[in-house]
Amino acid sequence: MEKKKVAIPLVCHGHSRPVVDLFYSPVTPDGYFLISASKDTNPMLRNGETGDWIGTFQGHKGAVWSCCLDKNALRAASASADFSAKVWDALTGDELHSFEHKHIVRTCAFSEDTHLLLTGGMEKTLRVYDMNRPDAAPRELDKSPGSVRTAAWLHSDQTILSSCTDMGGVRLWDVRTGKIVQTLETKASVTSAEVSQDGRFITTADGSSVKFWDANHFGLVKSYDMPCNVESASLEPKSGSKFVAGGEDLWVHLFDFFTGEEITCNKGHHGPVHCVRFAPGGESYASGSEDGTIRIWQLSPPNADDNEAVNGKPTAGVNEVTTKIEGFHIPKEGQTEG
Repeated sequence: MEKKKVAIPLVCHGHSRPVVDLFYSPVTPDGYFLISASKDTNPMLRNGETGDWIGTFQGHKGAVWSCCLDKNALRAASASADFSAKVWDALTGDELHSFEHKHIVRTCAFSEDTHLLLTGGMEKTLRVYDMNRPDAAPRELDKSPGSVRTAAWLHSDQTILSSCTDMGGVRLWDVRTGKIVQTLETKASVTSAEVSQDGRFITTADGSSVKFWDANHFGLVKSYDMPCNVESASLEPKSGSKFVAGGEDLWVHLFDFFTGEEITCNKGHHGPVHCVRFAPGGESYASGSEDGTIRIWQLSPPNADDNEAVNGKPTAGVNEVTTKIEGFHIPKEGQTEG
């Protein structure tokens, strides 16, 4: 009987507290990048393909709940429990702007044209900052019905979608009027909402359910019950034939989009999985966990002969950095990255 191949992920060390958000940049002339948010206050930038650490953005005084890159991966943004959202130069690590809020900021997102930054959090207010006039007061949308958990841009920056921490549903806002025009109903609060790369689907995780919505007509396309409460889900961006989900059971599950059948169950994390995201080319996906690690899983596990694993555990971290961007701040002495 043929022995079942076990997926051996790239393990990315560096964070000292739980990893709560992951974001891949689109493919750029320099490849693609992965940024991670952690309760350790330090967002980290990595080579998206290898997981190699590039640098750490230093300046937040509280847990970082959300992070993102603009489409050119030239700027990063982060949302923090220190009542601020910060914008960073992704080439040097320098802080460009700090947008002060009156409460914890839970989410941030660059617009597709990169000119705007969206934030939301415990204040129950969605704010839009103009990156060309960062000192100007932000535009505020109508009051959100609850504390904002996730937010994203849709329809070439004409629509914003958001979910709340303490109630179900995804709300769609018309950017021109600043008002809610539609609500996608869910029973539990939505902990993850992702717009597919082609703009066709919205993928949500709520309670023990993963749902796929038509991003243009807002109808429910698929809904699958998961083996546990899931915190995050992501649709494979190229063919759209698979999706990945992670949550309370510590495992990273890969499913068939059309049937909902589980294809693979990846084990390795030592704590609940808080975030999962597919790489922009769809060849791999990353997971972030309560255990402080990021794991990058290949969609098709390579043959054992091709795997350059050491003792069966390949790792990517600061000890074998291959792509440090010149000028990026290296953490100060006494701050461990590995």
